Amino acid sequence: MNEQYTSHFGGDMAAFVAQKRAVGWPYVSSQQRLAAFDRFCVEHHPHERQLTRTVALHWAELRPNEHVNTLIRRITPIRQFAQYLNGLGIPAYVIPPGIPGKRLRYVPHIFTKEELGAFFCAVDQCAYDPHSPTRHRVIPVIFRVLYCCGLRASEAVHLTVEDVDLTIGTLTIRESKGHKSRRVPLAPDVLSLCKMYDHQMRAHWPQRTAFFPNHHGGFYRKDFLGYTFHAFWNRADIGPVSGNRPRVHDFRHSFAVHRLNQWVREHKDLATYLPYLSMYLGHEHLTETDYYLHLVPEFFPVLIEASESRLADLIPAVTP
Repeated sequence: MNEQYTSHFGGDMAAFVAQKRAVGWPYVSSQQRLAAFDRFCVEHHPHERQLTRTVALHWAELRPNEHVNTLIRRITPIRQFAQYLNGLGIPAYVIPPGIPGKRLRYVPHIFTKEELGAFFCAVDQCAYDPHSPTRHRVIPVIFRVLYCCGLRASEAVHLTVEDVDLTIGTLTIRESKGHKSRRVPLAPDVLSLCKMYDHQMRAHWPQRTAFFPNHHGGFYRKDFLGYTFHAFWNRADIGPVSGNRPRVHDFRHSFAVHRLNQWVREHKDLATYLPYLSMYLGHEHLTETDYYLHLVPEFFPVLIEASESRLADLIPAVTP
């Protein structure tokens, strides 16, 4: 994606993004935030030729109804850009690390079996759209792949036909978060579903590149999944849920938690199995996977039940 920059910082922004990509970083979402900052400068500081404290801190203000984590994502590429400018000998204000504060851990919604059943029943009713003639085939499959494989939304929409090996049953996830690639095995029922889907899609897109093509035959944007998820979630009429509002990314969280719960029920040694889950999910550090053990309430009942059975002989009963 080539953004057009129109502020006085435009030339340096383009060079900065080119440098990031030259060393192998995709730098797609960060480039979009830089482009938003470029438009912000044109609107609010059109005559400013230097990245001053005033400009930077104006950008770093928390907007109405904006989550602090969203603000952190907005600030990070601007901070990196300022550091880049300073490295070139161009004075620029670097937003301090303490602004806006500590990132808040989002407590995900873990889908129940009933919620998953209702949602997938709704997507299976996706109607044919003449403006997007294969959309009704894509939606039921892509959401099942998201949940059953624990993928990130961006990983699912960027799958190519070559990435999906329907012979041995694997997905190749290329250059994902942390600039890492990995291979994800498909469960037998998911593999059968993908084979049937691919056969149907080849009739319409015989030379397609995207495994889940949009109406032009190209790749969907990941925000398509967010919009579509909420549309079908509302259509499923599941009703109110406790905690935060469900999101597409919660399929990935639910996959991890349900897998951990299953291992506990099977009396697996989590210390041994957790690294495998970490690699499967494409986590850079094991602490990212360990998060599911500590912060997801849905995991507690199974863990507590297992712990109580193991420790029963260590804690004497209290006789009244």
